[in-house]
Amino acid sequence: MNLSQKNIIVTGANKGIGAATVDKLYKAGANVICCTRKPNDELIDKADKLNKKNENKIFNYFFDFSSEEQVLREANKITKDFEKIDCLVNNAGTNHVSLFLMDKIEEIKKVFQINFFSQLLFSQIIIKKMMKNKSGSIIFLTSKAAIDSISGRLAYASSKSCLIDTTKILSKELGRFNIRVNGIAPGLIDTDMLNDQLSKDEIENLKKKIPLNKIGLTENVADLILFMCSENSSYINGQIINIDGGQH
Repeated sequence: MNLSQKNIIVTGANKGIGAATVDKLYKAGANVICCTRKPNDELIDKADKLNKKNENKIFNYFFDFSSEEQVLREANKITKDFEKIDCLVNNAGTNHVSLFLMDKIEEIKKVFQINFFSQLLFSQIIIKKMMKNKSGSIIFLTSKAAIDSISGRLAYASSKSCLIDTTKILSKELGRFNIRVNGIAPGLIDTDMLNDQLSKDEIENLKKKIPLNKIGLTENVADLILFMCSENSSYINGQIINIDGGQH
């Protein structure tokens, strides 16, 4: 798939699914606007090296999704720096595991701020830019946890569940502007988040419940995002696409 001349934003671009997505999009020829929480020498050096070799570029923006002020500032800066935004991959997020009665409401609010409210604010600004160009593709990274209602995941699953409804509603509101909105719900993916959260034995037990009998890779999700950013998915809108190896 050729994404040459496309400007694509990826939030949470420094590791896991975000980093794999940046690599896939860049190799397909896109200019990738990487949004990460704080400056990272590895990311900066990587961008400098690649930008000297190729016509398409990587641009780094550093801000924290827990701060509405930073989100507002950087979103406006991006829309001023780029005449056109073709795709927005809303991948930034935070994990949280706690039984409800052991949790604090303030902690739940923090999860929602990062996983939901800041994403809405950021998207709202970027969408206005897309509307002027009458085209765009928006992808929300939700989660199978939002669908499966797993114990101990109330804050995380609820915030991701909100993104499912957001996807479906925005797809109806923005379709007339030729802007597509879709969601991707990964299942068990081999990320730092998964390995920090579960032991090897727990992961092996969960793997047995997956018909394909394997844990997904970040590259698998990135391939799907690549497809959803391309013209090959131009008639897909308002969908939540599970990528979970058939896990139920």
